[in-house]
Amino acid sequence: MLVINSKAGLQHALQRHRLAQENIAFVPTMGNLHQGHLELVRRAKQLGQIVVVSIFVNPMQFGANEDLDAYPRTLSADREKLFSEGVNYLFVPAEDDIYPDGLSAQTVVRVPDLSETLCGSNRPGHFDGVSTVVSKLFNMVQPQVALFGEKDFQQLSIIRKMVDDLSMPIDIIGVPTVRADDGLALSSRNHYLTVPQRSIAPLLHKTLLDCRDAIACGFDNFLQIESHARMQLLQAGFAPDYFAIRDARTLQAVGDNTEEIAILAAARLGGTRLIDNVRLTLNPASDWGMLATP
Repeated sequence: MLVINSKAGLQHALQRHRLAQENIAFVPTMGNLHQGHLELVRRAKQLGQIVVVSIFVNPMQFGANEDLDAYPRTLSADREKLFSEGVNYLFVPAEDDIYPDGLSAQTVVRVPDLSETLCGSNRPGHFDGVSTVVSKLFNMVQPQVALFGEKDFQQLSIIRKMVDDLSMPIDIIGVPTVRADDGLALSSRNHYLTVPQRSIAPLLHKTLLDCRDAIACGFDNFLQIESHARMQLLQAGFAPDYFAIRDARTLQAVGDNTEEIAILAAARLGGTRLIDNVRLTLNPASDWGMLATP
């Protein structure tokens, strides 16, 4: 595995693979890698002859009172994990390489509508930072395929829309969420949880599953389901940012043409913000029996 720290070095290294018409699969990360990230890498190896992983803690997607300074940086351990997985290139750019003129002078890539709801409402500017840095990394790496985890379902939806809108020749692949044995979605922020909080945290996923099961059994009062779920989370010790049942394609309210539902939640447990989601594929609207999918 070759570790590269500059944009010029990366583009020089990848040029011979492009000339050889080898498919490049790309996994952008912020580091502190866990099994969820490594599952993205394993899937990337199935889809591309060359696998590139980036590690960059992107300041543009952190709000003024968020955890940029405290975000875990574990480059040595990350490097060992990626080497063990057979990654070809690890790209670790400096902030000056990504934002040479500083954040205030950076052109911003903004995906409307999808970026303004759910996490976008609670973290203003967050998804502008995500879409901007991902578009820059895409232009640097020029992959044929890029992989993202489905845990960050809104982010995945935004990246897909950005790639489609900007006619980027990249296939965006969503990889199913990797979970601990008790159902908690793996996240780099899980280490913030205290031992008591860690025992409570899986209730977020359980609440999502309970709501999915209720809808699958034909209960279609979504506002009541959302309200009940938020109350359950509050009683368990969470501070919910949102609990929402949405059309999985648009992230807007479920309508007559909805084919798949996404149930999405974000909630704070102490100082840790957890997100998760589950989805359902619907039968025709005339038949309210529903087939639940993970």
